[in-house]
Amino acid sequence: MLAYDASADSLVECLRLGESAIIESMRRFVHSVVDVFGDEYLRSPNDEDTARLLATNERRGFPGMMGSIDCSLNDIDVLHWSHLLDDLAAGEAPKVQYSINGHHYTMGYYLADDIYSEWATFVKPIPSPVGRKQQHFVLQQAAARKDVERAFGVLQSRFPIVKGATRLWDGTPLAPS
Repeated sequence: MLAYDASADSLVECLRLGESAIIESMRRFVHSVVDVFGDEYLRSPNDEDTARLLATNERRGFPGMMGSIDCSLNDIDVLHWSHLLDDLAAGEAPKVQYSINGHHYTMGYYLADDIYSEWATFVKPIPSPVGRKQQHFVLQQAAARKDVERAFGVLQSRFPIVKGATRLWDGTPLAPS
C-alpha cells in the first residue's frame, strides 16, 4: 500500500491476504513506526534543534527563520496533522532574539506560500516586489523554499504514496491516534 499507493482491495490477490488483514497490517505498521520514531521525529523542536535551525538559516541570510513550510502537495491536509501548526495556532513559537533593519523580534518565523493563514510566524512572498531590495528578498525567499520542494520531489519520485494523503479503503485518514 505504501510503496505503490494502492488500496487494500487491489492487493488481495497479490498478497493472498484478505482486505481486512491488509488494512490491519497497515494500521499496525503505522503505529509501530510512530512508536519507534515518534519521540525523535514527531516532536516539537527542542532547544538544540532550535539553535541549529536558527544558525543554519542565519548563515543563509534569514535571521530568526525556523524553516520553510511548503509541502507542495495538499498542504493544508498535511499541516492538519502537524503539532507545529497546533502550536502556531495557539500563538506559541520558539522564543528567539534577532533584529532586522533596526527592529527587534522575539518569535521565530517560517517561510510560506500564499495559501497559508495570515499569521505573524508565516512570512509570505511579496506579491509585487518594487525595487532591488524587495526583488532580491523575493528571489532569496523562493530559493530557500525550493529546498523543501526539492526534498519532497525526491521522496515523491521514490515513493508514490508521498504524492497524496494516504487513506484506507473506507476513506478514513491513516494517521496515528
